[in-house]
Amino acid sequence: MRVVDADGNGTVLELSRWHAPASPEEVAILSGLRAPVLDLGCGPGRLVAALAEIGTPALGVDASPSAVEVAGRTGASVICRSIFDRLPGEGRWRSVVLLDGNIGIGGDPVRLLRRIAGLLAPGGEAIVEAAGDLSDTRVGSARIDDDGVVGPWFPWAWVAAEDLPSLAREAGLELLRWHRPDGRWLGRFVGVAG
Repeated sequence: MRVVDADGNGTVLELSRWHAPASPEEVAILSGLRAPVLDLGCGPGRLVAALAEIGTPALGVDASPSAVEVAGRTGASVICRSIFDRLPGEGRWRSVVLLDGNIGIGGDPVRLLRRIAGLLAPGGEAIVEAAGDLSDTRVGSARIDDDGVVGPWFPWAWVAAEDLPSLAREAGLELLRWHRPDGRWLGRFVGVAG
């Protein structure tokens, strides 16, 4: 299964990783987050479940009813909602997580990062994943291609790791450092006054 753009360029969706428990490297990063934690685009809830296992209060949000149903079966605390809708605890989350390619949601990374900044409590931090294998950031439309069966178009973005700090700065977030679990690019950001 891939997410493809209008030119036919595709990115393979890592379904096996999304349905597997959080890796030890991910758990180490999650262990450093201050509670409560909000996981945006939580999918089947693997990160929310990992946070619960280490005793960190967390809530997952996903717009897919089937993903939320799967997450609920793991015991993860999740709600079915768009991340752009009103969410519980806005402006009071000490940590927000946006991993597994979800930086593409909505097709406007600055808007999404600004949304994250608005969800954070003062001094709160966000972990955001970008693509280290992209040379440039692209925004546009995409659709899911499941072995030739294609779905409807939706707005999406592909964000290069080298572009993420400047996009985040525009949204009111400042890069603190990078985490590189399994070769991935996870930026740790803090909200800045402005």
